[in-house]
Amino acid sequence: MNLNDLRKKIDGIDARIIGLIGERIRLAEEIGRGKKEENKLIEDTARELQVLEKVRDIAHQQNISQYDIEKIYQQIITACKHVQGVIEVAFQGAAGAYSEEAAYRFFGSEIHTKPCESFADVFNLVERDEVQFGVVPIENSLEGSINQVYDLLLDSALRVCGEIEHRISHCLIAMPESGLDTIKRVFSHPQALAQCRSFLRRLNYEIIPTDDTAGSVRMIREKGVAENAAIAGARAAEIYGMKVLTQEIEDNPHNFTRFFILSREDSPPAADDKTSIVFSVKDRPGVLYETLCEFASRNISLTKLESRPTRQKPWEYNFYLDFEGHRQEKAASEALKSLEERVIFLKVLGSYPKARQSG
Repeated sequence: MNLNDLRKKIDGIDARIIGLIGERIRLAEEIGRGKKEENKLIEDTARELQVLEKVRDIAHQQNISQYDIEKIYQQIITACKHVQGVIEVAFQGAAGAYSEEAAYRFFGSEIHTKPCESFADVFNLVERDEVQFGVVPIENSLEGSINQVYDLLLDSALRVCGEIEHRISHCLIAMPESGLDTIKRVFSHPQALAQCRSFLRRLNYEIIPTDDTAGSVRMIREKGVAENAAIAGARAAEIYGMKVLTQEIEDNPHNFTRFFILSREDSPPAADDKTSIVFSVKDRPGVLYETLCEFASRNISLTKLESRPTRQKPWEYNFYLDFEGHRQEKAASEALKSLEERVIFLKVLGSYPKARQSG
């Protein structure tokens, strides 16, 4: 068979594949209508995990890359969710991560969440309009700011359109047959491990850092070793069919993480807003005091001020500042205009309603 004949066969196969994808999307649309009529949630993470597991098994039987097939099917599932009219929200980590919990608390349960390997991936998906929103942690009440996210905000055209403060409660999670006396190793993100330091010290477990909390739960499920455990939220245990050995193991119960909601536009003025900006100033005495006076003279309250290296010259800094009010309000608009005349660089990250605390 010559090259042209082989290409014609591929064209025919592509036409059949697209036809089947179209049929799947139409069926998904019917399922979406049925769920709405029965007042059921559109989002079904457990079902999505089952589908991905099945296609991985089929790929393995066909000697095809399971990784490639899973990526293809994630896009197909996304296309199916689009026709059901679901809001899509990207977050860093595996299903069951605290960022995903924050997304559900902010937007409600009828959303489609998209796990990402990195914070940069979250930004990229929103920038490319593949999802409407992204959720990223910006600071923790115990561990401080998430510097990588601040750096990404500096370089991105995205806006902060919302925030939420989410209570972080850690659980020790293991295989269903495991008990506290069988555990020898604990996996989790370094920050989660640090927040549970006293609990872990008492039990003398081997501590193994990983990239994220919920991903650690998924990993120990896949390994299937009764001596392994992970630290994550209770929802991760539910998603992956694992056992919560003990709850609220964090050293400090006042453990909250503040999350930013990312979009291509910020929010319109509301009753109780905040604005986040980043700026840099000339290196001379009193210049930072002068910039802050632009807000004090207009009776604008500042809620945060933090410096970060510019990454361009040693010992030069950008200042990240949050203040009360929307950037379109008269006082805020005047302050920003005057500030722009005093500084080297100014960027408004976004205006958004103040966080509603969740527990």
